[in-house]
Amino acid sequence: MLGNHNLVLGAVIFGVVAVLAVILPLVLNLEPLSVSPRDRLQPPSFEHILGTDQFGRDLLARLIYGAQTSLMLGASVAFSSVFLGTVVGILCSFSSLIDNILMRICDGVMAIPAILLAVALTASLGPNVTNLVIALTIVFTPNVARIVRSKTLSLKSEPFVEASVAFGARLLYIMWRHILPNTLSVLVVQATFIFADTIIVEAALSFLGAGMPAPEPSWGNILYEGKSVITRFPWMVAFTSMALVFTVIGLNLIGDGLRDLLDKSTLRASRENMLQRLFFPAAKKLERA
Repeated sequence: MLGNHNLVLGAVIFGVVAVLAVILPLVLNLEPLSVSPRDRLQPPSFEHILGTDQFGRDLLARLIYGAQTSLMLGASVAFSSVFLGTVVGILCSFSSLIDNILMRICDGVMAIPAILLAVALTASLGPNVTNLVIALTIVFTPNVARIVRSKTLSLKSEPFVEASVAFGARLLYIMWRHILPNTLSVLVVQATFIFADTIIVEAALSFLGAGMPAPEPSWGNILYEGKSVITRFPWMVAFTSMALVFTVIGLNLIGDGLRDLLDKSTLRASRENMLQRLFFPAAKKLERA
């Protein structure tokens, strides 16, 4: 695993961001909503390490609490999308009627650009954290459902699944015992990419004024508030932009690293299986007996 440079580098980058988001509020007296008109638009200094915004709020405090918001939102959307997508994908693979209905709905959702759909949903539901999680879950679930459906359809033809069906095993047992363990690796990789995409989409929505409501600290809100003064006061957006870019890069490196690691494991297992069938057929027959 240490030889997987993408995974190690991504884990280090994301780990630093996550640790700072958790530790700094406990160590420093950070007030992301505290307004000080006399300190407005101050450049980085010893008192305000990253400077202040147009309301005199400390940008370090808003950056750190914005990181908490982004990480919480990303984790919530990744978990809920993977959970719902897994349920939908498995149900579709075991029922042609459900498959025809839900897959057409998924096709319709996936045909709409993610940002436009997210804007429409948040405008309908209202701009708050809960509604943002619901909206982004709707955006990302169809892709997970399609991946799980494809994986489940391939697993259904495996002998161990056919044997369970022949012995009268229930759908829930097959899902829990056979399908989920064999799709878990794919789901973990997808979760990391959804995590990264959620952070980007939330920042874009807040930048457009359709995401987190002001004055709640979020990376998108900081960028939205700083876009009008970016040429004169670049620190308003520079540090937040770097944090956003590094976090997303870290998550994507983790996803790529996990995918490479799991692909190698799958290839190694298939090679071992092939060698056993070629050179130890008698042993395989004894095992089956």
